[in-house]
Amino acid sequence: MTMPPPPAVHQPVELTWYGCDLRSGRITEELRALTSQTLTRKLGAPTTASMQLALDGAPRDWEAATEPGRTMLVAVDRATDQPIGAWLTLTRSGGTAPLLDLGGATPEAYFDRRFSAAYSGFGVDQAAIFINTGAPLLVNAPPFVIDAPTTGTTATYSVDDSDDRTILSVWQELTAGGGPEWTIDVAWTADRSGFVLPIRVRPQIGAVTSTPDPVFDMPGCISSYTLTESYEEGKGATQVRAYGDGEGASRLKSDLLTADDLIAAGYCLWEHRYTPADGLTDPGQLTAHAREDLTAMRTGGAVWTVDAVASRAPRLGRDFGLGDSVRVRVARSPRHPQGASTVARCWSWQLDPSADTVSPILVEDD
Repeated sequence: MTMPPPPAVHQPVELTWYGCDLRSGRITEELRALTSQTLTRKLGAPTTASMQLALDGAPRDWEAATEPGRTMLVAVDRATDQPIGAWLTLTRSGGTAPLLDLGGATPEAYFDRRFSAAYSGFGVDQAAIFINTGAPLLVNAPPFVIDAPTTGTTATYSVDDSDDRTILSVWQELTAGGGPEWTIDVAWTADRSGFVLPIRVRPQIGAVTSTPDPVFDMPGCISSYTLTESYEEGKGATQVRAYGDGEGASRLKSDLLTADDLIAAGYCLWEHRYTPADGLTDPGQLTAHAREDLTAMRTGGAVWTVDAVASRAPRLGRDFGLGDSVRVRVARSPRHPQGASTVARCWSWQLDPSADTVSPILVEDD
C-alpha cells in the first residue's frame, strides 16, 4: 500500500536581528526587541527600510548596536539560518516614546557615498573595470569582499577624479550599458561572530535557467498578481542600431539589426538608436551590443508583480534570491482564463514577515 506524502510544513518567516559594527561586521548585540516594516531589495540599486526598537526590551548595549554611521542591522531567517539582508543604520530617533525609530539603507547606498578611483582602461575585461573603479570600497569601509571573476567580454572605460563620480553612478552606468550585473550579499563569517558583505559581479546575477525549481503558483502560494506589458521607448523595438564615438560620417556604428520575422508577421517598424555607456570603440562590439538589445526588446517588456504567502512560497534566501529564475504558474484568472506558465527573473523583492507576505518583481527574459 502506497502511503500519501506528508502534508507540507509551512513555517512563518521570523527574523532574528543583529546590530553589528559597520567597519568589521562583528555582532554587537542581538536585537530581539527590533521589528521592521516591509523590507525591500533590488538588483544593483539601494533600498531603504524603517525599523523600531522597543526600549523596554532592548539589550544593555543597544546604543552601540544602533549608532548611525557606525552600525549595520542584519536580518537572519530563523527557519533557515540564512541572512537575507543588511541595512546600514543612517537615522535614529527617540525620546519620550517607548519605541526607538531607526532608518537604514542596503549596502548599495554606501556606494553613493564613496567616489570612484581614477581609471582608464582600453579593451580590458569588464570585471577589471568594476574592480579598479571600486577599489576605494576596500579601504576604511564596511566588510566588503569583491567577487568579480573575468567575464570574457572586453570594454573601454575611463573616469577621472575631477569627474566627481560616485562608485554607484559608475557601476550603474556600466551595467546599463550592457556590462555585468552586480549585487551585495550578506553572509556569516567562518566563526559566526559577525557578517561579511560579498560584492558579486557577474554577466548575470543568480541562477538563470529555463527550468527553475522555485514555483509561485495559483492556486497555491500566490494571493494576487499583475502582469504589466510595455512597448514604450527603451522597452520595445524591432530595429536597433548602436553608435560609438565620433561625429557625422566618421561616427562608429553597429550593423542595422532588424527583427525581420516580426516585421513579416505584421509588426510595425519601431526604431531604437542609442550610445552604450561603456564607451565601445569596435564596430563588432557595437553590433553585439545592439543584437543583445534587439533580443531583449523585440516583443517588449513583461513584468510580473506577485503577492504571495511567505510561509507557503519558495523561501527567500534559500530557494530564490535576486537574479534567480523562478516559474510563475497560474491555473486560471481573469487575465489568463486558460492559465499561464512562464519563467522570469527576480529583479527585486519585498518581505513583510508580520503580514506573512513576500512580493517578488519578476522580469521575463526573451
